Amino acid sequence: MRWIVIDGIDGSGKTTHASWIKEYYEERGESTAIYLHPSSRLLGRLSRKSLQGSGRVMQALAGMFFIMDVLNSLRIMRHQARKRDNVVFVRYLMATAYLPGRLTKMGYTFFAKLLPVPERLLLVDIDPKVAFRRISARMEKKEMFEDIPHLTRIREKVLSLTDGSWKVIDNSFSDAESHKRLEEILIYWDSVNRGSR
Repeated sequence: MRWIVIDGIDGSGKTTHASWIKEYYEERGESTAIYLHPSSRLLGRLSRKSLQGSGRVMQALAGMFFIMDVLNSLRIMRHQARKRDNVVFVRYLMATAYLPGRLTKMGYTFFAKLLPVPERLLLVDIDPKVAFRRISARMEKKEMFEDIPHLTRIREKVLSLTDGSWKVIDNSFSDAESHKRLEEILIYWDSVNRGSR
């Protein structure tokens, strides 16, 4: 089973990229499951509801529910590992960029050691102003981090957490460019990791 993680700030296009990955592998006759976080399950709904609030208590609750939601996805993924050729997690380790200040790096390091980390890590990067326009166009209730100052700070933290193991796509431009770059990354990953799916 291939396991791919897609991360990035709100409005970066993570879900779109996950859909493209699903199409890419399904065109090759392979099954692909996408796990969105926060999910539509109870813990994910509680995380999202907390994110629509404000203040440190709601932020802490959102984080706690998010972690529990991700752990549940890991459990489900392990249980269904033989049923899927590919699994895509939308949001995983980079959620630690939403932690306050110095906790970001510590949180990322802690969770990267505690949780399993796949070889295929994709960061969908975007200009915060473009992300904000996309978020505003959704016509959904905004979450506590969905404004330009927060998106800018979180993007800086996310970029500071990437290392050589992350492939980065700049999604500030056209879908066609991003789609082409994604296909190049998938081809590269599959050529390097032929034995590990």
